[in-house]
Amino acid sequence: MAGVLNIPPAPISQPILRPNSAKKYNRILFVKSMAQSSDSSNSSSTSVSTKLESSFSAPENFKAPKPKPFTPRSDRIFDILSASLALIFRLGTGALVSGYSASFVSKKEVPSDQYALGIAGFKVKESSKLGPRPEKPIEIYEYESCPFCRKVREIVAILDLDVLYYPCPRNGPNFRPKVQQIGGKQQFPYMVDPNTGAAMYESDAIIKYLVGKYGDGNVPLMLSLGLFTTLTEGFAMIGRLGKGSSYRPSKLPPKPLEIWAYEPSPFCKVVREVLVELELPHILHSCARGSPKRQALYEKVGHFQVPYLEDPNTGVQMFESADIVDYIQATYAR
Repeated sequence: MAGVLNIPPAPISQPILRPNSAKKYNRILFVKSMAQSSDSSNSSSTSVSTKLESSFSAPENFKAPKPKPFTPRSDRIFDILSASLALIFRLGTGALVSGYSASFVSKKEVPSDQYALGIAGFKVKESSKLGPRPEKPIEIYEYESCPFCRKVREIVAILDLDVLYYPCPRNGPNFRPKVQQIGGKQQFPYMVDPNTGAAMYESDAIIKYLVGKYGDGNVPLMLSLGLFTTLTEGFAMIGRLGKGSSYRPSKLPPKPLEIWAYEPSPFCKVVREVLVELELPHILHSCARGSPKRQALYEKVGHFQVPYLEDPNTGVQMFESADIVDYIQATYAR
């Protein structure tokens, strides 16, 4: 039971592939509007329909905050500290992409339009060695506070993959039933690769598949230690006391949100938790250290900082984890 760049937003009603046959896959809609489902009277009685809200707008008088790197809002300091425990238990797994390397150079050697971390008067030039890039985002059904799911999220960060996450919190009415419908059981994580038609349960199997298809074929040490890996994944989430595991009523938007983030970041973690609790599908543009997407975001908005949220349903684009959490709750919570 163990657990490319700047991709245009995919509709939540995107079809995925049923893994019941190695040769032939039956397509089904993962989210149907009420109008669509009314036309499908001949579909299976196990089909699950999800009501989509028609329109959304930013909260009244909303103004995106200015980015303040490494400066948690005073009322969120405990959240950031407790989310940081994972860095200790997991030894920073997922903070660096595959084949990461870095070198210190003079500031003069880095053009002003190029992203580079500044340290003590120097710039850090970072690079990586990535495998083949999937044309479409990998689709993963999972939830926070699940150690097996976290294992898969870590390999996603290491491989620098973009993923369309379908959150499956406990008692979630939408995507847990979908996994039951297409896979036969509610077990998480569950992965679908629309690029190949592969679909599977089991975190270890998913990890081996992803490193074989989009990496160098080698599973990182911290993800290959069996029970020790699972235990440390569990310890990593102790500080969050189950955040991101149980459903809260929400309004489901027609398009998935997009977030630039990576698994080990405590600032990204608190945003992911609320996305999962509200069962909001989201495309995560993974950008751990060494990711070329750091440069892409820098070019896009003139600054690099994560998390960064893009909401195609309202047009809102913003930095700052605490403010992103407030925005998501004000816009999508019932």
